[in-house]
Amino acid sequence: MSRGDLTETEWRALKGLLPIEPENRGRGRPPEQNRSIINGILWRLRCGAPWRDVPSKYGSWNTIYRRFRRWSEAGVWENVAVTLAEIMADTGHYSIDSTTVRAHVSAAGGKGGLINALLVARGAGSPVNFTAWLTPLDGRSPSP
Repeated sequence: MSRGDLTETEWRALKGLLPIEPENRGRGRPPEQNRSIINGILWRLRCGAPWRDVPSKYGSWNTIYRRFRRWSEAGVWENVAVTLAEIMADTGHYSIDSTTVRAHVSAAGGKGGLINALLVARGAGSPVNFTAWLTPLDGRSPSP
């Protein structure tokens, strides 16, 4: 198992949410194991590399890409996200993500003139902040 691959606990929680690939579809190669496919997808999403650069230990890059695309079109990822969020909420686990993005006035292109005045008026170059507070439905304060 490589760094970033699914642990046994993570795999047990995830495998029931994935569609079952038929063992014998007729002609062609048998489908590869879902766990290695998921690890390949996670590797690609984590690294941001092209699909063709997914290491062969996860299987054929084309198989990984096609499975990702097929599951995306079928809504599998939305179902996984909703189910995992419900599990986390039921067990009292919360995850909050925040991002700050800074852009300089010159990041918009063009040099000087009206565009700079418009960008400054819109606040370009100032940070955009996102803050979220999460409170359980029963009114209790979340435990740290």
